[in-house]
Amino acid sequence: MKRIGVLGDIGSGKSYIAKKFGFPVFNADLEVGKIYLRNRKVFKKLNKILPNHFFQFPIKKDTVIKAILSNKSNLKKIIKVVHLEVKKKLNLFQKKNKNKKFILLDIPLMLENKIYRKSDILIFIKSDKKEILKRLKIREGYNPKLYQKFKKIQLSLDFKKKKSNYIIKNNFSKKSVKKQVKDIIKSLNNE
Repeated sequence: MKRIGVLGDIGSGKSYIAKKFGFPVFNADLEVGKIYLRNRKVFKKLNKILPNHFFQFPIKKDTVIKAILSNKSNLKKIIKVVHLEVKKKLNLFQKKNKNKKFILLDIPLMLENKIYRKSDILIFIKSDKKEILKRLKIREGYNPKLYQKFKKIQLSLDFKKKKSNYIIKNNFSKKSVKKQVKDIIKSLNNE
């Protein structure tokens, strides 16, 4: 089983493109959402370190947002707790798909949280900044302050691009993305 990591800016279309490969996809954002709704152990840990914010289970998204925006150190504290659980979920996903030729990892902080392995194949999603912002602004729950906080903890896009084996130019056209994905799959199968 080979792991393919999808990298790119917030709102660049990573999740959409990851699905287009047709391989099993581990979506960290979806897993984090499930953790907030179902994992009482994570709630208890967050309640212990940030009791003024986390006092009700299941954890609501706006509770997390308020905690992150109220203090700049809170984001790192939350990530530390939540990412341990995400890594467990990732391990289960990998075991479940160990006989697959490829799996896709849609993990926004893949490089930052040291989930990356040297053997991983990385695909960078390059999108126009203006188009990304336009799309983010219409996204439900978009918060520019939150967006900036997440941008600060991420490695630079140039670094991610240089580290990548492939680049997909996402102009948000299905036809263009489909062709690029098809070309990458062909290349991967020839390795």
